[in-house]
Amino acid sequence: MMLSSSDFESASWELVVRVDHPNEEEQKDVTLRVSGDLHVGGLMLKLVEQINISQDWSDFALWWEQKHCWLLKTHWTLDKCGVQADAKLLFTPQHKMLRLRLPNVKTVRLRVSFSAVVFKAVSDICKILNIRRSEELSLLKPSGDYFKKKKKKDKSNKEPIIEDILNLEGSPTTSGPPVSPGLYSKTMTPTYDPINGTPASSTMTWFSDSPLTEQNCSILAFSQPPQSPEALADMYQPRSLVDKAKLNAGWLDSSRSLMEQGIQDDEQLLLRFKYYTFFDLNPKYDAVRINQLYEQARWAILLEEIDCTEEEMLIFAALQYHISKLSLSAETQDFTNESEVDEVEAALSNLEVTLEGGKADNALEDITDIPKLADNLKLFRPKKLILKAFKQYWFIFKDTSIAYFKNKELEQGEPVEKLNLRGCEVVPDVNVAGRKFGIKLLIPVADGMNEVYLRCDHENQYAQWMAACILASKGKTMADSSYQPEVLNILSFLRMKNRNSASQVASSLETMDMNPECFVSPRCAKKHKSKQLAARILEAHQNVAQMPLVEAKLRFIQAWQSLPEFGLTYYLVRFYLFI
Repeated sequence: MMLSSSDFESASWELVVRVDHPNEEEQKDVTLRVSGDLHVGGLMLKLVEQINISQDWSDFALWWEQKHCWLLKTHWTLDKCGVQADAKLLFTPQHKMLRLRLPNVKTVRLRVSFSAVVFKAVSDICKILNIRRSEELSLLKPSGDYFKKKKKKDKSNKEPIIEDILNLEGSPTTSGPPVSPGLYSKTMTPTYDPINGTPASSTMTWFSDSPLTEQNCSILAFSQPPQSPEALADMYQPRSLVDKAKLNAGWLDSSRSLMEQGIQDDEQLLLRFKYYTFFDLNPKYDAVRINQLYEQARWAILLEEIDCTEEEMLIFAALQYHISKLSLSAETQDFTNESEVDEVEAALSNLEVTLEGGKADNALEDITDIPKLADNLKLFRPKKLILKAFKQYWFIFKDTSIAYFKNKELEQGEPVEKLNLRGCEVVPDVNVAGRKFGIKLLIPVADGMNEVYLRCDHENQYAQWMAACILASKGKTMADSSYQPEVLNILSFLRMKNRNSASQVASSLETMDMNPECFVSPRCAKKHKSKQLAARILEAHQNVAQMPLVEAKLRFIQAWQSLPEFGLTYYLVRFYLFI
């Protein structure tokens, strides 16, 4: 049976498509007559032919407003997509401008795919910014409270800090093939800035057409000058666990696109490290990544997003002061050509040890026999109406459990008690100046939490037992490769807390050209006079004064990771009760 032209017209309908012209302020509606068997690609072709404007339309795609989704499968028919005459379609570019506020409080403006899932969009952003391990980061949409304090002061300003924007509008974020193979190959030789000795990120040479190359990588690889106390006080600070949870409510879904989550053209988002496990931090290749991670840790301390003691706050302040001095000076010769052969020398050393059958300092982490700790420690269990009195026992730490006995001679018998630390909370109870090295354990039991205090005699003993407790709380043993680095990190943090002689502090006070209130939280700054605070920061600075720039940043990150609340993220959860 042959179809007449009238029958064909009855099987088709009029579809209105709104066109988002990049050079025009207003969107225009275009009416097309289509049928259900027309595929999406054919619809876009008819649309371009009817618009009759000569330009590159390759980045345009159809956005379905009611369904809140992209029509990216161009071979699908309109019937298969479910598109009917009442559908509101928008023909718009997939790549749009986005303002990203980086951890170092620097805002960059670049073109990002609004049709790709956020995970892919973040990967493209990190390629432009020369940041490896893009899976560690994600995008955060700040809540209304984030800018509230600044709005009180200046309602016409939406930015929390007056700042210039680094415009990377020409950034190649399209999902094409990489510029060169081996995107993150470590065998490539890093390039160095001849002025200050710091490396330009290796990825810069692989994306040489990136606008970031012209702007100089140091914009993102170097710390910004410290904010004034007034600017710091104007920034949003979470005051409670609910406030901390509200900050995390804005994380975007990595499996959905920006457009699907209601993000508008030229909107401002935060680029942040979301997951608290950082892989392979290499100073030779990660100048930008290390600096941005340091900045996120720094602001977490200053804005009290994570709690720390006053002594720890002063250590962080001393490291910030040291890093600021080195960043402002032209003599930051952290990287020399000798460091280029470090990895080769380490590989040759391991090969030599393997061939000779010897044992090197860097022993292989393939441990089959799980180590154990055995030593005299003091124990205290808090009880009502009882003074805090520690009693000495013989402790044995093996696997993820601690057993203690009345003395060493009884260790072959039944212990007084055996504590399983898997899933427990480990809190340091340390005062280096007072020679107090304690460990507080909160062990979950059937009727609540079992609270136990351990007291060590010296810092080496404390570092070994504290590291073992931290790993055991995560279900790991001392055979894990992270045990020795954890011990070294704890020792390093303790030595930074150890106060040196204050003989040089008085003279340094006269030459301190920075406001000490810039390096501590506003609440900590209110407790001390400016001169007193400066003296305490300079006193702590004596322990880190000889550190090179990147080592100081890495030490700051390690100290941040050693805080009890590190890695804890708060969320608001709503429970529904069905009866």
